[in-house]
Amino acid sequence: MPVVSGVPTVVVPESVRFKASCPDCRERFELSAGAIRLAVGASRRTTFYSFTCPACGTAVRKPAGERIVELLTVGGVRTLRLHTSL
Repeated sequence: MPVVSGVPTVVVPESVRFKASCPDCRERFELSAGAIRLAVGASRRTTFYSFTCPACGTAVRKPAGERIVELLTVGGVRTLRLHTSL
């Protein structure tokens, strides 16, 4: 496993795809890990994933529970950890 700055990284093949759908145009499609962003916050309300619909161009944001967070993270989706200020 490669290590960057003392942190192990997982190399995921670009062939990993995630099934998704658009709530606006109802189109179903597959996205690569690079097309999805994951934000992990302190609560369920602030933990979500987002992408742009390839069919209609709509910016889509969907809630992400623990299992979704795990699957997207292991699949190589870039993750933003949201912190609260004290």
